Amino acid sequence: MKYALLSLAVCLLAFAGGCKKDNTVESKQKEANSAAAAQGEQTICPVMGGKIDKNVKTEYQGKTVYFCCSGCIDTFKADPNKYIDKLPQFKS
Repeated sequence: MKYALLSLAVCLLAFAGGCKKDNTVESKQKEANSAAAAQGEQTICPVMGGKIDKNVKTEYQGKTVYFCCSGCIDTFKADPNKYIDKLPQFKS
């Protein structure tokens, strides 16, 4: 019994040491957009969260919005208000 408890404690400590900062796509997108917002430039696709391709773009409210792929343009156009908050060029 003591051996089982000791083994469990060692395993828990080993896994606890592996915990680290949140590195999800969403958190990376927020960090990248925060830095870009300071400069006023977009670096992340507002729909998928991937790196933008400067050749894949559309105009919205007189501003250029970039995307990672052409499929994201249609998704954006269907509901632009859902994605506006993710775009540094629309922040005051």
